[in-house]
Amino acid sequence: MEHIQNGQCGLCTHFGETHSSSPALVTIMKSHEAPLNMVDECGHPKNATLHLKVTPISGCDGFTPAAQA
Repeated sequence: MEHIQNGQCGLCTHFGETHSSSPALVTIMKSHEAPLNMVDECGHPKNATLHLKVTPISGCDGFTPAAQA
């Protein structure tokens, strides 16, 4: 497991936002821990056309804190 810090994709509202209520994403929000091999889509509007896949420890200037589960 990897520890996720504020500012990283795993805690961003755009990380997996098309299925944000999935058990895996809810667990990340609560524990700030994610599996080493996890990859999900970035739904940030500026990146949407790129269909980016990112890890929970990735990050960008478009970070928007996700609502706490």
